[in-house]
Amino acid sequence: MATKLKKLQDQVIVITGASSGIGLVTARMAAAKGAKLVLAARSEDALRQLTEEINQAGGTATYVITDVSKPEEVQRLAREAISKFGGFDTWINNAGVSIYGKLEQVPVEDMRQLFEVNFWGLVNGSLEAAKHLKSKGGAIINVGSILSDITAILQSIYSASKHAVKGFTDGLRMELEMDGAPVSVTLIQPSAIDTPYPVHAKNYMEREAKHAPPAYAPETVARAILHCAATPERAVVVGGGGKAFIGMEHWTPSLLDKFMEKSFAQQEKADYAPRPLHQNGLDKPVGALQERGNYPGSTRETSYYTEAVTAGSPALRTALFVGAGVALAAWLGAGKREN
Repeated sequence: MATKLKKLQDQVIVITGASSGIGLVTARMAAAKGAKLVLAARSEDALRQLTEEINQAGGTATYVITDVSKPEEVQRLAREAISKFGGFDTWINNAGVSIYGKLEQVPVEDMRQLFEVNFWGLVNGSLEAAKHLKSKGGAIINVGSILSDITAILQSIYSASKHAVKGFTDGLRMELEMDGAPVSVTLIQPSAIDTPYPVHAKNYMEREAKHAPPAYAPETVARAILHCAATPERAVVVGGGGKAFIGMEHWTPSLLDKFMEKSFAQQEKADYAPRPLHQNGLDKPVGALQERGNYPGSTRETSYYTEAVTAGSPALRTALFVGAGVALAAWLGAGKREN
């Protein structure tokens, strides 16, 4: 059965992790486009504030306090969306947490908790969404990362969770296609995004965590997500810088390893001491509406690569991929000559 998605202004959209960063920006952008929203996160204060903001501006939103790692809470989220709006058209699995530090320093209990949120929370949401959408159609949008394809040193367990997200998302897509279900399943793969992600992470490093360059604005991801809510896409990488890293992993993995070890590990550390370990979003809700993070450089407000990919024809997409490969090869060649 063909998948035909509604226009955004005609949709009811469920967003997890809606209280900060990508989820918050996506919620505000979707509301401005006329979508009705069901907002989910752990912090009631932040959700209430965002819902009031959207409704007072003329939009339509409701919220459900949700810990996505708990299946019964995700089920309640779906029931509330059905009770309030009669159903939903797009389900965005965006909730996530991170950990910085060497693997041997991070307690296994923290690793397990991260997987409970990043992987099992996404599984809970995807399966609940598929149950509702399988007969009526719609979109499931899973926020992975470029780290679904590569591994960032000192963020290894987060990277592992995003690898798992990709594997699950691909499998769910194939099974729904095999069943003829009119459901679009998309993996969104952001590059480094200037959100509170590093600040909310549980940090075992000796310095505060920050993004390595280049970092993109959260609006670049929100635009890609909402594009996929209305237009079926298999996967979208947000940020040409991230696409180049994925290319390096494919063509020159050893060189990427060396870059991670010699440069990236330092670039993701700020020049000041970390906040107290107990101040993190892994162990408890953060509670404040915040779109941007602590990135010290110039944030890229637009990803021309992603805009071209989501707006272009298949031929243009192929040309962009080939062009990126040629540029990467030239850059690597120049690096070898300099060495």
